[in-house]
Amino acid sequence: MTLTADRPESAVSPSARPPGRLRSTVGLMTALGAAALLLALPPVDDGAPAGERIRTVESRWPAAQRADLAATLPDGSAYSPVHYLDVRSSLGTAPTPDGSALRLITRSADGTTRELRRLPLDLIPQFTGFTVAGGQVAWAETVADDDGLGRTEMWTAAVDAAAPARRVTADSGDVVFFNSQYDMVIEAGVLHWAAVAPGAEVATELRSAPLAGGPVQVRTEPGPWAMSARPWLVSAGSGQNGPVRLHNLATGQGLEVDATADEVVTCSPVWCRMLVLPGAEPARIDLVRPDGSDRRQVAGGMTAAAVIDVAVLDRFEVLSLAGAPDVAVASQRLMLYDERDRQTLVVAEGVGMVQCRDGMLWWSTGDNETATWHSLDLRSLT
Repeated sequence: MTLTADRPESAVSPSARPPGRLRSTVGLMTALGAAALLLALPPVDDGAPAGERIRTVESRWPAAQRADLAATLPDGSAYSPVHYLDVRSSLGTAPTPDGSALRLITRSADGTTRELRRLPLDLIPQFTGFTVAGGQVAWAETVADDDGLGRTEMWTAAVDAAAPARRVTADSGDVVFFNSQYDMVIEAGVLHWAAVAPGAEVATELRSAPLAGGPVQVRTEPGPWAMSARPWLVSAGSGQNGPVRLHNLATGQGLEVDATADEVVTCSPVWCRMLVLPGAEPARIDLVRPDGSDRRQVAGGMTAAAVIDVAVLDRFEVLSLAGAPDVAVASQRLMLYDERDRQTLVVAEGVGMVQCRDGMLWWSTGDNETATWHSLDLRSLT
């Protein structure tokens, strides 16, 4: 799915997913719909002095690890990073020069590339759900099939070895992704993902398979769920408003996060993001603990959550402020709210697409002719 360059890639709670059988593309469509909702909120003055509002990450952490990357490969094709291995090395997609296929490649700090997979463009291919652990990367591949819903397989490859990519399984189920870093997770050499269970009753299949090969294990949980930081699940029900449920697969512990009719909630086990809709109170974004404690306002007005995951590294809320709607090029302001210091800092101006995985934040600037990718290791903000 191609995402427009002038809005965040994702800013929706899994709780906004409608019930029923869904494909990964539907999860992304839901995310885009909520991003539009957030960007439509009226502006609110947060009362902060202008000097504080424009303080930058670079001035606060001058030693932070960051890098820039040309969006064009030596063969002239456009490169889009989908996962950063470190601040200068990434996985990404690029069409072949003749436009016949989509490639998944690694791009190292010295500019060398390695092709992992190649799929014909007439199959409408998607590479999604990336996760890296123990020197292995895994992803989902979806191509069109005769029923029009698509066929998804799970694949893996060694990050630093020349061995070819291997298929983990074609028994993927009715996969559903939310553009979250938890859509697929590797733990102890086993790949985990979620799918919609078949049948009339709404339920979720928690699927897993060894990266080295073997049968798929399936655990079915009643109700709609999305994976969160293991071993937690977060409810993915049909309503946009609370309550939101959290469920610990290891202990059976459950938490329920209450919300009013004017609040849309997204949760991790550590923090919840509350989108307060315009009504009796001014529109804003709050962070609050799942038990309702330690609530604080993060942003207001036209500010939106730039990624679906709440409080990356249990600390940073990634935010964006939309530019003028009639501007054709990237025009967002990208910001970080640091819950530790309780302050918001500007990362970059004139931003297009935004993504964050495993503590790595990256974004694009420029148009088709001047496009550049930028990365920032949030773990270096100490």
